[in-house]
Amino acid sequence: MTESSLPALESFLRQRLATSPLPGSRAQWRFAPRPPADGWTPDLSPETARPAAALILVYDNGHGPTVPLTVRHAGLPQHAGQVSLPGGAIDPGESIEAAALRESEEEIGVPADQVRLLGRLSPLWIPVSNFLVQPVVGIVEGRPVFRLHPHEVTEILHAPVAELRDRSRLRWLTRDRNGVRLRYPSFDVGSHTVWGATATILGEFACLFDDTHGPNPPADESPLGA
Repeated sequence: MTESSLPALESFLRQRLATSPLPGSRAQWRFAPRPPADGWTPDLSPETARPAAALILVYDNGHGPTVPLTVRHAGLPQHAGQVSLPGGAIDPGESIEAAALRESEEEIGVPADQVRLLGRLSPLWIPVSNFLVQPVVGIVEGRPVFRLHPHEVTEILHAPVAELRDRSRLRWLTRDRNGVRLRYPSFDVGSHTVWGATATILGEFACLFDDTHGPNPPADESPLGA
């Protein structure tokens, strides 16, 4: 499957997202930190988790299909300064799709009525924030006029779909959390590093094209989710 044609990509994604099974847990294991958070496994949906939605929005920037990512404002209480997908908590009585479109319009200014929804990826529980995120995939004609929320987003990044599918761009990032050294699959977009839940969600998105997509395991470990 080539991603050079937006109509062809839309047709492919719409059909693939309607087909079972999705990459799901196999992809999420490959992009999980080493070691995973205590008690975390793919497909886990704790009753106490807060429902949230995120939007993978595909558009053509003139050089091929691309996905916009946000750099979160440094003053936000959670995931400050990190690269993220447009998204947030689902309001009571709100559907997953409506929440993803609303958050995208609020954060990056893309009108909800301009987005054609193609389907959902697998939900992902994020233990650090206790959000259960449901990613939604959508597409929009042309290059949107992005308007950033001044208190939530400091910058927008443009990630070509071809680069998201390029496993040579994947590497391991080492960070300390609560005194534990963790390794995260990651990749760069411009001068920013994408890791954590955003990398996991985009990893499953890339697996729609190649179910084996993912980073090589660290040298001292065997593959997870093989």
